[in-house]
Amino acid sequence: MHEGHEQMFRRRFFVSTLLSIPVLLYSEMLQEWLGFSVPTFPGSEWINPIFAVIVFAYGGIPFLQMAVPELKDRAPGMMTLISMAISVAFIYSLASVVFPTQSAFFWELVTLIDIMLLGHWIEMRSVRRASSAVDELAKLMPDTAERLTDDGETEEVPVSELSEGDLVLVRPGASVPADGVVEEGDSDVNESMITGESKPVSKEPGDEVIGGTINGDGSLRVRVGATGEETTLAGIMRLVEEAQQSKSKTQV
Repeated sequence: MHEGHEQMFRRRFFVSTLLSIPVLLYSEMLQEWLGFSVPTFPGSEWINPIFAVIVFAYGGIPFLQMAVPELKDRAPGMMTLISMAISVAFIYSLASVVFPTQSAFFWELVTLIDIMLLGHWIEMRSVRRASSAVDELAKLMPDTAERLTDDGETEEVPVSELSEGDLVLVRPGASVPADGVVEEGDSDVNESMITGESKPVSKEPGDEVIGGTINGDGSLRVRVGATGEETTLAGIMRLVEEAQQSKSKTQV
């Protein structure tokens, strides 16, 4: 979903930007400000309105479409504001063609649309990358665990079958299958993927370990304290997803 929106905004941004160049070049205001001129020819006075209409129809329509749900919910937000801005500039500029005035807003219109498309492209790319990061986090959790039975033997079980209070064996180099507390053993655990700590953290009996982290050279026996949706890793993934879905109405 996010990748599709990212590609859509990216494509519309580049196309709209290219179509905006003639509008900028033939803007009398910009020519006066920057001190340049471009060749004129019969019909060149229609370059600005024609290209501006195309940019509005191609690059501006998505904002109007996204404003409709806001208005239906009676909760106007950023899409409504953007739609109002480009619509007023568009209507006024077209009116200035029929009823000549001092100036039109064609170059301002296309520039605003280009900037908004760029902003949404960057936002969708950030959201997609955050989603990819969540997917990578999910891969940290192992599929199976070695659970210790009452007679001291080990049995390989799916991580989903672990329960709070189970005792699991974490061998050297293996991933910790669930949050818990070390009951026996000493080792260094790599927690960088969860906490950002670059150096492995020493663990001994009584220390907490996080599911998804990587055990070092020693073996650990861990008493499971949290599984499934209750683990730290699951909580991080849940917070990221909630943050993506709870965007402010005033956010672009």
